[in-house]
Amino acid sequence: MLTSTKAIRFLETLEIPEGPKAGELIKLAPYQKKFVKGALADGVSVAALSIGRGNAKTALSAGLALGEVKGEWDDQPRREVVIAARTRDQARIAFDFCVGFIRGLSEDEQAQFTIRRSPKLEIEFEDENGSHFIRAIAADGKSALGSAPTLVLMDERGHWAADQGDALEHALLSGLGKRGGRALIISTSAADDAHPFSVWLDEEQEGVYVQEHRPPPGLPADDLESLKEANPGAAYGIGSSLDWLQAQARRAIARGGSTLTSFRLYNRNERVSGENRDVLLTVDEWLGCEVSEPPARQGQVVIGIDLGGSASMTAAAFYWPETGRLEALGTFPSKPSLLDRGQRDGVSGRYVEMQDRGELSTLGAQTVPVAEWLGEVMAHVEGETVAALTADRYKQAELGEAIDKAGIRCPVVWRGQGFRDGGEDCERFRRAAFDGKVQTIPSLLLRSAFADAVTLRDPANNLKLAKARSTGRIDAAAATVLAVAEGARIMGRPSHKGGRFAWG
Repeated sequence: MLTSTKAIRFLETLEIPEGPKAGELIKLAPYQKKFVKGALADGVSVAALSIGRGNAKTALSAGLALGEVKGEWDDQPRREVVIAARTRDQARIAFDFCVGFIRGLSEDEQAQFTIRRSPKLEIEFEDENGSHFIRAIAADGKSALGSAPTLVLMDERGHWAADQGDALEHALLSGLGKRGGRALIISTSAADDAHPFSVWLDEEQEGVYVQEHRPPPGLPADDLESLKEANPGAAYGIGSSLDWLQAQARRAIARGGSTLTSFRLYNRNERVSGENRDVLLTVDEWLGCEVSEPPARQGQVVIGIDLGGSASMTAAAFYWPETGRLEALGTFPSKPSLLDRGQRDGVSGRYVEMQDRGELSTLGAQTVPVAEWLGEVMAHVEGETVAALTADRYKQAELGEAIDKAGIRCPVVWRGQGFRDGGEDCERFRRAAFDGKVQTIPSLLLRSAFADAVTLRDPANNLKLAKARSTGRIDAAAATVLAVAEGARIMGRPSHKGGRFAWG
């Protein structure tokens, strides 16, 4: 009999320990059976599950942990299961599910278990082969060193602290190899593509099974079909009902801000940052700037420039303040390739996808030749009247030389990126975005840039732009802020209608 078949049969003998259906036997939904079959398939050592909150992923994994320690499909002596979570309290959730399942067993079976809550959360199971353990630990890599688990459950991996979480994951996975163990990595989506949990989901690896319930980005928060996709348990009475989810979505839309961002992250299982206090624009605020039919190129255009080095992107934003039309282009050096660069930056094939969409290009070898790149920038708006070219004064000498070399003749506005100029530019950009004066076609380049763009505040509450992560590429966002802010200043100046006074 297949291991997964044994596991499914065992799970459906357990009683639900809590909730409206407490006391009833578990009935696995199709998505749960799919995960069990994939996670316990031959040759699989790591199984990753990403799904919306409340879809019984922790309960399912706790049931598998109990079956493992009981030897329902693994007869190794001294079996050991490790439940790892960000904090002890988080680990206790899965631990308590195991305890709840044990209390639903027969008295003879319960007598084989010893449950300890101090000094450590531990369950001991005794049979003819000796003692077997379930241990719950927090995200401290040192606590897992020396262990040789047969099963590891990493609960809510997408929200572990970066350094300690990575250390614990490495310690656990290295221990699994000693006994041919398996790891179950379960969580709602992490905040970005660079997170290790996102990497598990995105990169195809031998011996890794991935099951992700994540809707496409950019949909309304109350879209029914995407709610079903992120919450497949709702159709089977598991977790929140679809009516409740839609009601919460509408409440989140009405309140906006962190409420809406959190709903997208946890209930819709989208990869958006749950930390929105200091982001330049939330994901929903930026999506409000994307339109299927952008306004025409009309009036003068302002070009924002952000020069990068060998590793970072060089970007240009084109803004027509009269209509609010926004366009953006990014450029990388050709070495390394976009695919290799994407792997290095933790965004997989996103750069290649941007190139396919015509939003990103390569130029030069190790660095982007500035003069040649400026020629391409001006060619993008050939025939248009350029009101101004605006850029960071930090690279004024380099860019000024390139402007002269390229033979560009237009007003140049130099802006600082500190709290003085940066604060004004960020606020002007945000105001224009909120007033509907920034409109662009859906752009993966801009969407990615604004997802990584955060703001730092000084004691006087002035803003300046910064990266959310070290490998984030916010160059297109920085260029956009410069262009839109200068466009707002141009539109705010009084227009001269001619006529002069003659003094006698």
